Amino acid sequence: MAYTIKDAENPVSDFIFIDDLDQNHDSAKMAEKWKVMVVDDDEEVHCITKLVLNNFTFEDKALDIISAYSGAEAIRLICQHPDTAVIFLDVVMEKSDSGLEVVKYIRDALKNKTVRIIIRTGQPGETPEEDAIYNYDINDYKEKSELTSKRLITSVITALRSYRDFTVLENSKKGLEQVIFSSSTILKQKSLDTLSSDFLSELLSVICIGNISAAQKFSGFIASNKNGTFYISSGLGTFARCSDNRMDASILEEEYRLIHKVILGRSFYCQNNYFIAPLINHSYYQDIIFIKNIHPFTDWEKDLLAIYYTNVFVAYDNLVLTEEIESTQKEIVFTLGGIAEARSQETGNHVKRVAEFSKILALGYGLAEEEAEILRQASPMHDIGKIAIPDIILNKPGKLTSEEFDIMKTHSQIGYDMLKNSKRSLMKVASTIALQHHEKYNGSGYPNALREDEIHIYGRITAVADVFDALGCKRVYKEAWELERILALFKEERGKHFDPKLIDVFFENLDTIVHIKNSFTD
Repeated sequence: MAYTIKDAENPVSDFIFIDDLDQNHDSAKMAEKWKVMVVDDDEEVHCITKLVLNNFTFEDKALDIISAYSGAEAIRLICQHPDTAVIFLDVVMEKSDSGLEVVKYIRDALKNKTVRIIIRTGQPGETPEEDAIYNYDINDYKEKSELTSKRLITSVITALRSYRDFTVLENSKKGLEQVIFSSSTILKQKSLDTLSSDFLSELLSVICIGNISAAQKFSGFIASNKNGTFYISSGLGTFARCSDNRMDASILEEEYRLIHKVILGRSFYCQNNYFIAPLINHSYYQDIIFIKNIHPFTDWEKDLLAIYYTNVFVAYDNLVLTEEIESTQKEIVFTLGGIAEARSQETGNHVKRVAEFSKILALGYGLAEEEAEILRQASPMHDIGKIAIPDIILNKPGKLTSEEFDIMKTHSQIGYDMLKNSKRSLMKVASTIALQHHEKYNGSGYPNALREDEIHIYGRITAVADVFDALGCKRVYKEAWELERILALFKEERGKHFDPKLIDVFFENLDTIVHIKNSFTD
């Protein structure tokens, strides 16, 4: 049942909600309840409140009434239930101001501004309404005698509506802040692999806003297109262990059909319990994002997802373009390097081997992976300046005269001059290598007789890689050296031609270097 991509030729141009896909899902009623806390030392107050509100519902959600019989117990319970929507709070309990202490703790210590607090007192003389409203962050003040059944229900509806709206605003604010943070994280990604792997966790951060229990409501995956068939590359929840599984074998048939329609529609889908979105590479779908919620997404969650997805799509598209540019750049570098080698009747495998040797030496020396990779990509340009050297000198079978050698040595400066004006980091590294790869550690090299750390580490590394491969290959002016002879020379030239630390790294990685040499045979 694998779906093969054949008809997705154009990138997504608009991000829309598809309203006509699989509308057979009934909107499930929310399983959660509104939490209402009754804080009073009078048992009868609890009984009457529960009796009046027994069958009460608001927006398809019933009430979960939590009872506390003292201020201390109220503080303990609000810590356990920070999502409490409404508190009916008596003032006089174990102390004459116990209720007011609870208010201060909730607002000041817990920084909980969302719960609606209604003072319900039978002794208004102890804490007059004006004082309570003015000095404490409460939302309403009622005398117990005025709270008839009808007025109690009215108070609950008003408080819940206020709590709902306040919560939506607060969550929207936090959600937008999280979208900004998560989007910046995604935009900093430097490869499609890291973007895909981080996307799910960042997406959950946007929806759940740090609420760990809320994150447990979601399951989902990112499926990657491999030759027209989608395979799950990373998952969460029920899909956490589905990596490398075929997408169609891991989901329900109706979910597969829904994803199929999203792919054909080339659109963002967020309806009912599902969030499904494609990430495309200009001409074909690369990844499919699938999130399943145990409850329908709220309007504000849909808005946050739309904003976040738009940002991720931009990041994804930029990475695709960047990778295409870098891939083209690498191809040009290897091609130019190969042209230079071909003019001197050498094969393109020389520059490939030098590239791989250079990265091994760079990592062994202590350079970071990213820097070592740039060096690997740039080192094939080390002899690009040979393009300007006459064939009669470049391919002379015998020893060069001193005049001819002076001309040959100019290829370092020529190569540098060819590359130095580029603003691309790769070309800047290549220009340094072209200029300095014939410098020697003891200062006897050319073109500038640099010594030791005056020679850039890129030049020192490429010198080792280039000489090792050149000595082991047949050239017009010499036969290939045997490995033992090369190794003997390297030991002799440690601290003379070559950086001694690099020679140590070379011998530490000799088996790998020899394996690479044998893998790129001429």
